Amino acid sequence: MATLRHATASWSGDLLSGSGTVSAYTSGLFTDLPTSWGSRTEDPNGQTSPEELLAAAHASCFSMAVSNELAKAGFAPDHVHVTVEVSAEKREQGWTVIGSAITVIGQVPDCSDEDFERIAALAKDGCPISRALSDSVEVTVDATLEEPHEG
Repeated sequence: MATLRHATASWSGDLLSGSGTVSAYTSGLFTDLPTSWGSRTEDPNGQTSPEELLAAAHASCFSMAVSNELAKAGFAPDHVHVTVEVSAEKREQGWTVIGSAITVIGQVPDCSDEDFERIAALAKDGCPISRALSDSVEVTVDATLEEPHEG
């Protein structure tokens, strides 16, 4: 059985001077976040964009995927921090998302740099958002272990 999640969006006006909102309908965790064409292609000016929301979805998904792969490999991470940078550029057919660059930094006891990089690559392949993007968007991973902080 498929899992369904819903979001809603509204738009007023033309593309260049209009504006809209986006809401997380299923959870209700955010409502009427403002968005505009300028927030997609210029300075966000306190507004979100589909590309930022895609980056957030990818970061959330990948953090779960890498934690799962670490556990399957016998490692218990103290912490993983994931940043995703989604890039878009104007192409012949119009603005196009072209890349999703994942940076993951982890504190994982007894894990080597090589193991962490290998596990991060597995997580990229196992992350549902990475898989959704893989046919049309370059997805990359940069994985780094950091030393535990002394209390």
